[in-house]
Amino acid sequence: MTVIDWLNERKITIQDRDLIERAFIHSSYVNEHKNQAHDNERLEFMGDAVLQLWISDKLFQLKPELNEGLMTTYRASLVCEEALAKYGKKLELNTYLKLGVGEEKTGGRERSSIVADMFEAFLGAVYQDTGMKSIDIILSEVIHFSEVSEIEPAIIDYKTKLQEYIQSDSRKTVKYEVVHVSGPSNKPTFEIVVKHDDIILGRGKGQSKKKAEQEAARNAFKKMVK
Repeated sequence: MTVIDWLNERKITIQDRDLIERAFIHSSYVNEHKNQAHDNERLEFMGDAVLQLWISDKLFQLKPELNEGLMTTYRASLVCEEALAKYGKKLELNTYLKLGVGEEKTGGRERSSIVADMFEAFLGAVYQDTGMKSIDIILSEVIHFSEVSEIEPAIIDYKTKLQEYIQSDSRKTVKYEVVHVSGPSNKPTFEIVVKHDDIILGRGKGQSKKKAEQEAARNAFKKMVK
């Protein structure tokens, strides 16, 4: 079954097949196929915005009403890398990924960072082709909440918690900086520090920048609230 068949099963009719298929093209595949001009990174940008809007709208409509802080926390947990990868795998969309040989051999099809980015790119492509109604069909299949109690955060969003903690004393924001990258190019490990006023508050490592930033924020937050 192709991804177009997948969409047809959900009564989503696609106009631009190439656009949809581009959502599954990883940069490693483009590097090995010179006739392939585009990967899915631009679509990922669009999908991120679409996902944020859809979830924000659902949270805004919940009863009893949530305050801004709770909506921010819930949204962050629902769009984190682990959550996005879970959605993509539950829908089996990662089976349509096009990866380079090395990335395929090292388990890229199951890697959370790749699946999460692909899922966002897919949403971006579907939105561009058919609009928000199709996004609602797809996301409603994996994200269910009619009451606040039904929302289970995938992880604690330490980046949000740290920022809120810092801003309780000042209006300044924290900054994240990559200080070291190790490992093979198809499976790098990032080391990131989080700074406030050029002072390093915490460090973290992860196989994606998002994970490393969360680890750095967690490290900083736990030190500051002791």
